Amino acid sequence: MVKRNHQYKSGEGAQYFTRKAAMKKLQLSMRDFRQLCILKGIYPREPKNRARAQHGSRDIKILYHKKDITFLLHEPIVWTLRDRKIYNRRIAEAFYKKNRKLHDIRKHNYPEMKLDHIIKERFPTFIDAIKELDDCMTLLFLFSSFPATKVITRDLTKMCRRLTVEFMHYVIVAQALRKVFISIKGYYFQAEIKGQTVTWIVPHYFPHQSHRGEMVDFNIMRSFADFFVVMAGFINFRLYHSVNLVYPPQFSHTLDSDETIDSEDAFISERIAALNTELLRSDGGTAADTEEPEPLEWTGENEDLPHVNQIREEAQSLKKLKTLFKGLKFFLNREVPREPLVFIIRSFGGKVSWDRTMYVGATFDESDETITHQIVDRPSVGKQYISRDYIQPQWLFDSVNQRKLLPTNKYFIGAVLPPHLSPFNRDDVLYLPPEELSLKQGGDGEEENDFEREDRHDHISDDEEVPDPVKEQQEQVKLDYALLKAFNDEKTDDLNSGKDVEDAEAEGGETGEEEAAKEQKEKSDSKTEQKKQGKKKADAPKGMAVVSGKLYKENPSEQKKLTKQEEALRAKMIKSKHRKLYHLMMEKQKKAEKEANLLTMKRSKIEKQKKREQVVKRKEQRKEILT
Repeated sequence: MVKRNHQYKSGEGAQYFTRKAAMKKLQLSMRDFRQLCILKGIYPREPKNRARAQHGSRDIKILYHKKDITFLLHEPIVWTLRDRKIYNRRIAEAFYKKNRKLHDIRKHNYPEMKLDHIIKERFPTFIDAIKELDDCMTLLFLFSSFPATKVITRDLTKMCRRLTVEFMHYVIVAQALRKVFISIKGYYFQAEIKGQTVTWIVPHYFPHQSHRGEMVDFNIMRSFADFFVVMAGFINFRLYHSVNLVYPPQFSHTLDSDETIDSEDAFISERIAALNTELLRSDGGTAADTEEPEPLEWTGENEDLPHVNQIREEAQSLKKLKTLFKGLKFFLNREVPREPLVFIIRSFGGKVSWDRTMYVGATFDESDETITHQIVDRPSVGKQYISRDYIQPQWLFDSVNQRKLLPTNKYFIGAVLPPHLSPFNRDDVLYLPPEELSLKQGGDGEEENDFEREDRHDHISDDEEVPDPVKEQQEQVKLDYALLKAFNDEKTDDLNSGKDVEDAEAEGGETGEEEAAKEQKEKSDSKTEQKKQGKKKADAPKGMAVVSGKLYKENPSEQKKLTKQEEALRAKMIKSKHRKLYHLMMEKQKKAEKEANLLTMKRSKIEKQKKREQVVKRKEQRKEILT
């Protein structure tokens, strides 16, 4: 008798487990199953045929691959999670019996979860771990700003604070920071570590507001944080040893004291003070004593090739960027966000300080005459020093992104700042703002309109008298008015003199018109005869002759129609298995084009509105001068 094949016992029907079946197989609760999947990197799968994978059911269910679930069965953490479940029940039993001694013993013996083997399993090489550092640092910076709660314990926030400060110190010592940006979400930083770009977000420091359970599930975030804490510890250890720094570093200001845990202001002050100190090296020196390696010269035969020149220019630009603020001293006012600015200034070789009466860790006072720049974010300052520039914080970010020290006149106190452009734009973006286009073409990033060009004055030396702009404008308007009046008078004189000549010519005009009409008729008759003779000659059979060529003009609408037809034909020739992907790509392209068109329309409206306002302002100024 032939063995019968049962339905859904092979093929796609036997390759997937529902979440309920997976939890039953592993004998875990929903919370433990989620935690296990987060730690091991297991995620739901999308089958090709959902009805077949769900054994005929049409409902949308969460499906996991069978191989992933069998892989989780051999994980030692599963036994730890089961033991924790038992210990939770025993601890609750001792609590309700009010047996404090037994409660403390069972809590002390609570099974710990070791994640070292999972880190090694998920990241076989160090570069693989660096590639996943973006989400790790973003979450750790977020948790470092949280207060201790029921889910987010004090030990976790302590560890997050320490690991983030250690990572920022490595970026400062290695001079690995490349791009910075301010947004509503927070401060974006991008560093180049071991040839990999790492981008993370540091949130703005606002008072913590507790969320309801349905808005944010902190248990899931806690599972990610536990994994990322172990991962960041491994990475920081390797990074510190790569630049000959002692790990763990010894900070002059404690980050784990009771005062910093209770007070958020004290924590931020201690953290920033720790950023402004030098770390000890493994050879006994400090991080400031490191010597920069000399750049390697190209010694090949193809030295003059374009890509070689491009690599050389990029290396020179990067070398200048690493020491962008070297030799500059900055002083931060109390209203300025200190942590991101201290991190940026120290990453590029600058020195920074603040008011020592307000915060700890200051290295020099405001009265120091060697200060070159003072960062201010208020409309006016009482006492000002001539030897320094008073600028707004955006100057630092824009200078780093453009890899040069920008002129400070656009960033003075109370000045309207230029647009803060994102440095993370790709080359394949369809829309670019005009300021960014001018930057790419080598301009200064700000378009100058006609009115600004007129108002621009040349540089005046100290010996010359400074002209009054209001008087100059009045004289110019009077001169324009006098020239316009003279032109109108001359025009009226010409019109009056022209009338006499017309009257004299009107008498003999009638006879002249008749003669001109006869001549025109004779010319037209001769032309028609010549055309008839030319047609007869053209119709007659000809021998070999050289004919002048005609220029063929392409119709753009016709060409566009042909290209569309060719694209439609190519789309029909795509295989059925690739058709879905093709449609997704085309939808993405159409969406990008639509967004680019919307942005260009918005920009044109803004430009028109600006021009109208400038014209109205100019008219009002002229009226005031004339009155």
